[in-house]
Amino acid sequence: MSFSTDRQTTDELNLLGKFRQGSVYHLFNQVKTRGGEQLMDAMFRQPLDNAIAINERSSIFRYFQEQQLIFPFDVQQLHLMREYLDTGAQRSAPVILADILIKKWLSALTRDERYRKIVQGLQATIVTLKRCYVFLEMLALANSPYALRIKAIREILSDKQLERLINTDIYKALPVNTLAYYDHLLKSKLQQEMEAVLGFIHEADVYIAVSDIARVKGFSYAQALAPEKNTFSATGLCHPCINGAIGNTIALHEQNNVVFLTGANMAGKSTLMKSIGIAMYLSHMGFPVAATQLVFSVREGLYSSINVADNISLGYSHFYAEVVRVKQAATIAASGKRLLLMFDELFKGTNVKDAYDGTLAVTEAFSEYADCLFIVSTHIIEVGEALKGRPNIQFAFLPTVMDGNRPRYTYQLQEGITEDRQGMMIIRNEGILELLDT
Repeated sequence: MSFSTDRQTTDELNLLGKFRQGSVYHLFNQVKTRGGEQLMDAMFRQPLDNAIAINERSSIFRYFQEQQLIFPFDVQQLHLMREYLDTGAQRSAPVILADILIKKWLSALTRDERYRKIVQGLQATIVTLKRCYVFLEMLALANSPYALRIKAIREILSDKQLERLINTDIYKALPVNTLAYYDHLLKSKLQQEMEAVLGFIHEADVYIAVSDIARVKGFSYAQALAPEKNTFSATGLCHPCINGAIGNTIALHEQNNVVFLTGANMAGKSTLMKSIGIAMYLSHMGFPVAATQLVFSVREGLYSSINVADNISLGYSHFYAEVVRVKQAATIAASGKRLLLMFDELFKGTNVKDAYDGTLAVTEAFSEYADCLFIVSTHIIEVGEALKGRPNIQFAFLPTVMDGNRPRYTYQLQEGITEDRQGMMIIRNEGILELLDT
């Protein structure tokens, strides 16, 4: 089993996009190193699909959050170390010695900078390994969820040859044979160990950055259950990228696996659905979520249909694009996968009668897939009345409160089907009809 989604879903939920303001990635991307950023990319693009692995990762984030650590490494020193380890690797000791001697000789005769870079690279490596050793002492808790990883890096740094290197005074000139010795040691004999150390540093970068966001924002960590539980239960759930967002409680499970959501325009239906989708995605990553509590069963995929657009290049109208999207979701659901599927305003690109018939038929058909979870929103409240006989469909709405002739939205989910219809009132309040009359 693997967790899958598609481009439309990630775009609608605004999950990815390193430089896109308001994206979920942008929210968490506070890492300091290039390696940390690459690891963050991998986590976002490859959500986990195993409850044990998810809970293990989230426990590590929680551990770093409790420690309130500051990233102790110098980014420039890490960059120099990375360049140093990547240059001239896997060479024999005599070749390395001869190469360094030539570079030192050239540096004395010309402006050749390669010898200086070797010295700076080794110095940066010494500084980084020293800081790593101190950092490990801060993390040395036997019962922490990161204990095995910490132990593995400590064992690497306890190597006698590395201990001598770490204790080297970087402010004293090093003989050429010493430079050559450590060059061969780090780039050949201990190449994998050095990669493990850098990997650990990049992991720490991500864990510290993400857990800092969780602490500042007041996020929590979801509990993952086996797929067979078929549940999603959240309290205080809100959109992570909206400051001061209103939290909601929602629960789906095998006996109530469909939420039929109604509400007026601007009542918050789309935002609520995006909040649920983002929470499900982040939960599969083991990342903190914008909720006070969240329990979910592992899904095999997440698909949404919230902002479907027409496709001029394929000759699709808006309505036909909606139909194609629903067909894609139906194909995936019919394959037997355990999914979360969300549809916002089904078939709004056609007339009311067809939209009613289509929404009713599709919702009834999808509700038969007990292994999937569904959220369907619509303006056509009459569909809800026709669905009341189905025991696995729960009805919820986002209300509108009238302050005189002005609508106000609570964004607080309630049970039932709304009868709010403020479309014409908003049109009148904006003075459109009077403007046209003049």
